[in-house]
This record gives sequence, C-alpha cells and structure tokens, in this order.
Amino acid sequence: MNALAEELAAYDLPWLIPDWPAPPRVRALMTTRQGPLGAAIDVSTRLPAALPAQAGRRLLRQLCGREIAWLDQVHGCTVVEPTPGAPRAAADALVLTNAALAGAVQTADCLPVLFCDRLGRRVAAAHAGWRGLCSGVLEATVARLGVPPGELLAWLGAAIGPQAFEVGDEVRAAFLAADAFAEECFVAVAPGKWLADLYALARRRLARIGVGAVFGGGWCTHQEVLRFYSHRRSQDKGRMAALIWLVD
Repeated sequence: MNALAEELAAYDLPWLIPDWPAPPRVRALMTTRQGPLGAAIDVSTRLPAALPAQAGRRLLRQLCGREIAWLDQVHGCTVVEPTPGAPRAAADALVLTNAALAGAVQTADCLPVLFCDRLGRRVAAAHAGWRGLCSGVLEATVARLGVPPGELLAWLGAAIGPQAFEVGDEVRAAFLAADAFAEECFVAVAPGKWLADLYALARRRLARIGVGAVFGGGWCTHQEVLRFYSHRRSQDKGRMAALIWLVD
C-alpha cells in the first residue's frame, strides 16, 4: 500500500486511486460521494456556501497538503496553467509543472482524465463531457503539456457508463464528423437515440494523437448510486473531484 492509500485508509475514505505506472513524484485520486465512516461528502465549488462542500474541499486540501487549483468549467477545450493565489479560470483543463499546487476537475457524469509524463515532470487534469471531448479538450491538454504523446500516461476516472449514457443523433453526428470510425462507440436503442461510450470515445481520441498508455475506466456514475454523484440521475448539485499533483 502506498503512502496516499494509507492516508485514505486512515481517514476511512473509499476513494479511487489510479492504478497506473505513474512515477513516484505523481500523486492522484478521485473522490466519491462516500466520506469518512460512510457519511456523504461533496466537493462542489458550484455552491460555495454549502457547509458539506466546504468540509469536503478542506479535507482534500489537508490530504494533498497544498493549495488546490479549481476551474470554472464551461464544457469547452480551454487549458490553463494556474499559479498560486490566482482566481479560478473559465477552462476545462489545467497543466501543472511544479509542486506548488494540486489541480482538480469536478464531475458528476462527465469524464475526468488525468495525465502525467513518464519522468514525473508534468501533470494535467481534464474535464471531458461529450461537448468538450468532441471539441478537443483532450487533444488541447496533450498539446499544452508539451511532451511527446508517447511519453504520456492517461487515467480515465469515473463517468457515466455505456449502458446509461443515452444521446441523440446530433451527438453521434458530431463525433462521426471528426472520426467516422467512432461509430463503434454508439449503440442504437431507438429511432434517433443511441447509447454512447465516453470511455471508448476518449480512448479513440487519445490513440489518434499517439497517447497509447491509457488506464482506468469501467465505472458508471449513473448506475452506481451509492458510490457516485450523477447529474443525469438526480439533477443534484453534488460533485466528485479528480486531483493530481507533484511532490518534491
């Protein structure tokens, strides 16, 4: 058990730790809706006055031991490189190159994707809902990292699964306009209705730009009711967070 896993166990936190061959300098985790002793926990920045969310963010700050850079996510493909004390940027991905900050993206069905280079010098986090994924947020994040794609590792966090993510013709058409072979990521369920596989779409996008070391995936925020928040399921404001940071 690594040091981060031991800390989560000490707090009785059943959160996700990426199972990927990241260098020792890289730390990463994803929260669930389960907090200490099974109590519900939220880390949303959408409702800053909500006490449960404030407590969740304080716990995260304590665990990672540094300021956390949050984003005002807009379902786009803007990537920023935050600095300590800077206001939250309107963006959907961030890149970090030193240990001063941790970077976070929030989700409740959308796909969080974490990145690191094999030498542990650069890390990134991206929020990939279908709009951001289709418009190129993962490609933009990889470009901003400035590392050859073959030297990167990527981890797919918990998102809505392929048995629950129903979309219309317009979503499928948008993905197929960029990649005709993306049709394999959609299953017809009714006229004009499709089940979309966000994990498979993300893997295709990453493979097309040369990122082949992709880990994670396989959860379903919509179906795993006790474990994850899901905006589609309940329209609630709760959010999970996927964090990544470097240590000296």
